[in-house]
Amino acid sequence: MPLHIGIVACSAEGAALCYRTICSEGAALLGQHAHPEVSMHTPSLADYVNCLDRKDLQGVGELMLASARKLARPGADFLICPDNTIHQAFSYVEPRSPLPWLHIAEVVALAAAERGCRRLGLTGTRWLVDSAVYPEKLAAQGLQCVKPDIPERDEMDRIIMDELVCGTIKPESIAYFQSAIHGFKEQGCDAVILGCTEIPLIVNAENSALPTLDSTRLLARAALRRALHTGDAQ
Repeated sequence: MPLHIGIVACSAEGAALCYRTICSEGAALLGQHAHPEVSMHTPSLADYVNCLDRKDLQGVGELMLASARKLARPGADFLICPDNTIHQAFSYVEPRSPLPWLHIAEVVALAAAERGCRRLGLTGTRWLVDSAVYPEKLAAQGLQCVKPDIPERDEMDRIIMDELVCGTIKPESIAYFQSAIHGFKEQGCDAVILGCTEIPLIVNAENSALPTLDSTRLLARAALRRALHTGDAQ
């Protein structure tokens, strides 16, 4: 029997894309309409944002742990969090969690190494790009991380938090990300990390100047492998 996947959700759009990917791609592995059991919990996004604005990573971690405990009760076997930003609190969460987790940046870093990437551009919220979440996991695989400059970080953050988490898609925002990714290519990057789980709503392999590492779908696929006993939970 497949393992029961628990989704610790933060923002609706990213969590929904991850959930849909698990269900739709599960059918290709298990048969028509089939997928592993999935449970999801999320507090109000505003609670996470308030903690992030205060740089209260323990508060972020407590929100994640509250979801983890609620997901353990209906029988989840392991957990994923389709939100890159709040993985800043992972070191606080993991030793206190009732269940094992997959780490989204670790999944992406492993995928990048398997694809032969060496130098990766990073997109995401200001909180994520300013953090060590991706540099640490990429460095563990011998990979370089290139961050956007300060004005780019601010504009990416605005697009993500004011538009994408609300499901709003604007042509000018697509063009902005495309321009930023072209800038990474000029800096010698061989791929770009879509390091916010909403960015795949507007950026994909077809409209990007660089190959994309879609953190949302990579996490969902890693969860499927784990649920089908073909991958590890850590």
